[in-house]
Amino acid sequence: MLHYSRLLFVIVLFLGCKTAINAPVDTSLNTKPTKAYQEQIENMEQGIYFRAMGNEPEWSLKISSKQIEFTSLSPDFKSFTAPHIDPIRVMDANVKTYRLTTSNGTAAITIEQQKCANTMSGQELPYTVRVEMTNNSNTSKIFSGCGYYVIDARLHDIWVLEKMNGENVSINKFAKQLPYIEINSTNGTFMGYAGCNRMNGTVFFEKGILRFTNISTTEMACEPQNRESELLHSLESTTTYQIASMRLILTNPSGIELVFKKVD
Repeated sequence: MLHYSRLLFVIVLFLGCKTAINAPVDTSLNTKPTKAYQEQIENMEQGIYFRAMGNEPEWSLKISSKQIEFTSLSPDFKSFTAPHIDPIRVMDANVKTYRLTTSNGTAAITIEQQKCANTMSGQELPYTVRVEMTNNSNTSKIFSGCGYYVIDARLHDIWVLEKMNGENVSINKFAKQLPYIEINSTNGTFMGYAGCNRMNGTVFFEKGILRFTNISTTEMACEPQNRESELLHSLESTTTYQIASMRLILTNPSGIELVFKKVD
């Protein structure tokens, strides 16, 4: 009887283990990449520099250096993909209009620098977007929404000052170390060291345009020979940039130039 009881225990234990081994795995805790992360990957792979979206009906817009892609759930105004064109710019305002002809009709995409709140999520974006579509039946519809420029992912790094106004910089013109900036392309901010004080601020970015704005610094007293104020003035004057040979080159129409070297 004792032998039979032991045998029964082993059989029950075996069945229990087999059930546990063959039980389906609970994947409810598995995490998927966030939408923001997926968009970052798509932006980098496809060279997308502007995105917009709207509701009622839902629509989205992607502009890359190669093409303009509009997607809509409206049954009368189909999605389209067209080759990239340069926009028409308004002289006295930050307003750009892309005028396109597609197989489905025509489209005029207007991007204006004006704060815009998404009607569904409440998210605030820096640009108001208007897409006016006219189909081949000569019926028109306006899609309204919000958009943003995608900051060049190559800027996301730490950059140490190498040249200022064409002149190689040396540490004896600053305190402790050479100035540097650390740019966060995800949230459009930067921080760093100006040569005497710590600094931080925001990044304004459009296609081919880069400006450092809302710069604030700590308030330590600097030596007379320190060139921090010259650096800050040049940084605030920046309007365009280039990235080449591990260097970030900042310029403006007056020719003021800063060269930063990428730090691994």
